[in-house]
Parts: sequence; structure tokens; C-alpha cells
Amino acid sequence: MDEWVKRALAKWPDVPALYGWLRLNRRGHWLIRGERIANARIRTVINRNYAADDAGCWFFQNGPQRGYMALDYAPFILRAQADERLITHNDLTVTRIEAASLDEDGSVTLLTEHGPGLLDDHDLDWALSRLLCDGEAVSEAALLDALEKPGGRDSGLQLRVASGDPVPVQRCDSAALPDHYHFVRDPEPADGD
Repeated sequence: MDEWVKRALAKWPDVPALYGWLRLNRRGHWLIRGERIANARIRTVINRNYAADDAGCWFFQNGPQRGYMALDYAPFILRAQADERLITHNDLTVTRIEAASLDEDGSVTLLTEHGPGLLDDHDLDWALSRLLCDGEAVSEAALLDALEKPGGRDSGLQLRVASGDPVPVQRCDSAALPDHYHFVRDPEPADGD
């Protein structure tokens, strides 16, 4: 978090939080009141001051005011780079993948050191090139079988990661992802806030 944000929080600790204005869409774009934030400087400030509270609600800390972020899918959107690395929508490099899941539509979510992130659907080839079934490259039949499994089950697939053993891929329906990865898609004020 930026130093100016920390100073503002210390100076004005009781500024009410903002709900219902900010959103992160499935493309990794920040929106305010449904409109994409076009100003690059504002996006950069949001990128640097984006975090989660203990309840799994993600927010942008704007000086002393916390603006809670509604999430169209997950707290991060992951993009594959030309050198095969993954980065988050807010330019954090992913160095560790701890878990992987596949939803009913074939969307891939990865738990990284930064938090859970949806792999951008433009980069599904990145995942397909790393999916294994019984130690071999995944076949179309094995992938279809994994998609047909009920949510909450092992898909029978593994994701090969840069370091360490392959990560098992769980089938997890989209609606169950927030509970599975401990985040809130649409934060609301607690009673009394």
C-alpha cells in the first residue's frame, strides 16, 4: 500500500467505507458505476492499493476511505505472458500456484500467493498446455469427462507448474468458488455501518 494511503489512514481512521460503486470485471478492468475507468493514473493507484480484509472482501484503499470492490468472478484476473509467466490484472507476477479448479463452463481459477485468480479466457491455451491426466497431456475426452464431474470433486486432472509436483485440479462450480477460496463477490456493509 502506498505511504500516502497509510498516512491518511492514520490521520482519519474513521472514514465510512464505500459500497456498490466499484467493480472488477472478468477482463480485469476496473469499473466505477458500471463504466470502465479510462484514466491510466487512477487505474495505477487502484492497482497498488488493492487488498482484502479478513472476511475476504476485496477493496481499494483510497486514502482514508475504503471502497469495496464487487467481483464479477474472482479477486484477480490472470494473464499469460509471452515468456509463459502469469501476471495478475494489476501487474503482480505469479510465482506460486497452490491450487487449481475448473468450473462447469471450463473456466480455470488458480490460487496464487496473491489470492484466487481467474485465468483470462484468452489464455486458456496456457492451461491446456499444462493440463495432465495420469501424467500425460490431457486428451479431449479426459477434459470433457472432467467438466462433467459434479462440483466439489477431483477432476482427475493435474496442472503442471514451474516448480514442484503437479497441482490437482478440482471441479468447482462458479457459484461455490467464493466459499472454496474464501472471498466475497459482492461485499455489503455490516449492520450498523
